[in-house]
Amino acid sequence: SQNLKRLHIFLLITIMRVLLILLAIFSSVSAAKSNYPSSSTLKSPQRSFASLDKKVSTKKAPTALGLDTLIHQRGGSSTEATTTVAMSKEAAGLPPAVKLLIGAGGIYGAFLYYGSLQEDVFRYTAEDGTQFKQAWFLQVLEALANVLVGFVGMQLTGATKGIPKKAFAISGASQVSAKACTSLALANGLSFPVATLAKSGKMAPVMLGQLILGGATYTMREYLQVAAIIGGTAVVSMGKKKGSTSSSSALGVAYIVLSLVLDGVTAGFQKQLKEETKKAGVKPKPYDFMFHTNFYMCITAIIISGALGEIGSGLAYCTANPEIFSKIVKFAVCSAVGQSFIFYTIANFDPLILSTVTTTRKIFSVLLSIFLKGHSLSPTGWSGIALACSGILSEMALKMGGKAKPH
Repeated sequence: SQNLKRLHIFLLITIMRVLLILLAIFSSVSAAKSNYPSSSTLKSPQRSFASLDKKVSTKKAPTALGLDTLIHQRGGSSTEATTTVAMSKEAAGLPPAVKLLIGAGGIYGAFLYYGSLQEDVFRYTAEDGTQFKQAWFLQVLEALANVLVGFVGMQLTGATKGIPKKAFAISGASQVSAKACTSLALANGLSFPVATLAKSGKMAPVMLGQLILGGATYTMREYLQVAAIIGGTAVVSMGKKKGSTSSSSALGVAYIVLSLVLDGVTAGFQKQLKEETKKAGVKPKPYDFMFHTNFYMCITAIIISGALGEIGSGLAYCTANPEIFSKIVKFAVCSAVGQSFIFYTIANFDPLILSTVTTTRKIFSVLLSIFLKGHSLSPTGWSGIALACSGILSEMALKMGGKAKPH
């Protein structure tokens, strides 16, 4: 079984390497096309190089990234990305392929380990048989790590003044609630692969809300994508052996559904945040978003965990079990490092690149969890994995075609 596990890991690493190479090629080709002189330029031999340089110099890179760029995925706690960052060849520094390997490699490394640690935290059993259940306390520590990194980054890049803090507070409270519900789902018996696949169906509550309230319409392909993700997740959950944890798993399903609903609510709040920043005439920078969003996430988590008595019990549990505390610290650090690599990637590439990386990362997280954490799936369960992944990849392909818009 050890040899089989090593083979699985080798295959996953090989697939990730191939994907990174393909992304590097894609980004290099895109950069080459953007830097290649247009036909109108080639047909004007009278123009001097000085005039061409002047024309290039007039293209100013944006001073800040908009919310649509930062929140790249449609559905859930995100809005559709519409902003791209133009990078001139002269200002590129490192080759695009190298930058992509740094950004994508950092995202893969940080968040694959992040997912593994999250699963370890909620599967940990102390010597007395107790398990870690303080999901809101965990959110306090994760948000705090992001606040610290965001503050340092904000000081280095310069803080933006006049930010609408109320909008950030509402968005942050909604986001941390969705994340806490995901952790509560894991704490109450829902397996990590099922939870991750379910969270990939973030578009479902957004579509439902827009259909009911906004009157939007969607293509048949978009309906089928959501159905494939949700249906595949259900098949995976049924493809596992039933046991004594069925009631806990039922509660876990309830929490993950609530998390998805909160994702839909968060999407609306983030749209309001975008409108508020536009009205205020400010363009927050990446680390402004990271600091202010996580600051209010942390405040919300402190209030709720304090009211539930999780701060004291969480600290006591970590003190009695240093092993899990080290996992929690690593988990929080991975979250902050991963966010920094996300900002690095969206600062240098089209949001579509980031969407591709984060989407495929979820699939790898599910597969790594199955291979490394001892999840046994029946053929029915594997068919569910294939169905859900096909829906996720189809959504990614639709975004690459530029057609993922309600109409």
